[in-house]
Amino acid sequence: MSEPIRNKKVDSISAPTPQNTPANAAPISSRAQQPGVGTIKEEEMERAAAGLFAANPALVQMMQAKLGTLVGRPSGYIESLPASVRRRVAGLKGIQKEHSKLEAEFQEEVLQLEKKYFAKFTPLYESRAKIVNGATEPSEDQVKAGETKDDEEEEEETPAEEVNKDEGANVKGIPEFWLSAMKNQISLAEMITDRDEGALKHLTDIRMEYLDRPGFRLIFEFDENEFFTNKTITKTYFYQEENGYGGDFIYDHAEGDKIDWKAGKDLTVRIESKKQRNKNTKQTRVVKKTVPTESFFNFFDPPKPPTDEEDASSDIEERLELDYQLGEDIKEKLIPRAIDWFTGEALQYENIDDFDEGEFEDEDDEDEDELSDDRDEDEDSDDEQNDGTKPKQEAAECKQS
Repeated sequence: MSEPIRNKKVDSISAPTPQNTPANAAPISSRAQQPGVGTIKEEEMERAAAGLFAANPALVQMMQAKLGTLVGRPSGYIESLPASVRRRVAGLKGIQKEHSKLEAEFQEEVLQLEKKYFAKFTPLYESRAKIVNGATEPSEDQVKAGETKDDEEEEEETPAEEVNKDEGANVKGIPEFWLSAMKNQISLAEMITDRDEGALKHLTDIRMEYLDRPGFRLIFEFDENEFFTNKTITKTYFYQEENGYGGDFIYDHAEGDKIDWKAGKDLTVRIESKKQRNKNTKQTRVVKKTVPTESFFNFFDPPKPPTDEEDASSDIEERLELDYQLGEDIKEKLIPRAIDWFTGEALQYENIDDFDEGEFEDEDDEDEDELSDDRDEDEDSDDEQNDGTKPKQEAAECKQS
């Protein structure tokens, strides 16, 4: 999302160059000051600007269109350089193009390396699926390796009373393995509703595969259930054929399978009932209406890329970015480390480097500071009104009356 536009003279925007940028700041003796409005707080100005833009969507669209015409517009600086210098600039551009070709080759080799090791991971994923679904039991070596603590792991003893003594002879595999893993994965947990859990309990495996063209496919496998007839539901992410500026693959769009819901079991909609009264006969009737509702299974009906300016000015870009990130989280986090998400161990590594603790502060402390400031202001006001012969409490009582 772009920041609010504060400069109204958009026509005069140009890139800073030696020709239009002063070498020194204005001298102190000139008494030149930065223009500002001292009586209005910055928060109030931002709220006022947000309200203005919200009430005038046409204004926002017009400003976005105007700014779009300024992107990439030359400032005239390069054209003003001597011919010999312009020639050297063109040479540097040629070197940059060679660099871009190498970046594209690098990204392609990285993709091929990912595919090579994915082929080695696949038998491990297949063994995991058999154990989860009760088709086989883990070997003694696998159990021993799993029970061995890594060097970084701290040994924590579980209290004896919390250990389940049941041998679980009648339990097949690991019940609700994928549902539990998904509920521990933060971005996915936000999408799963209570109604979804009934269907996701039947999830037997989540796999992925690479496409022949740039992209990948997520495959969700289900047992027979009361909600839909699909045995598998897939979602495919496509990249653009051409690489981006740094040689990276650029996300294009996603496509999901149609879910064949059984009668009355569609989790992506809910039924609203509304009473209507006939004006003439005074008889009432109940009208039922199907409306969309939140559900994890909306994941398989991804947003479509914008096709016109109206769509581009909405929240479609944010929804596309979120949808792609969810796919990446499943591909890069959930599938490779499903057991760590099931046990919750993966949570201790989630977003550990994404935020700096110094950038955040407790909201309660901030509120208390504001309340303290308000109290100080009230006390100062009371001191001015009080002649010094009465306590402040009496002055406050007089004000309340």
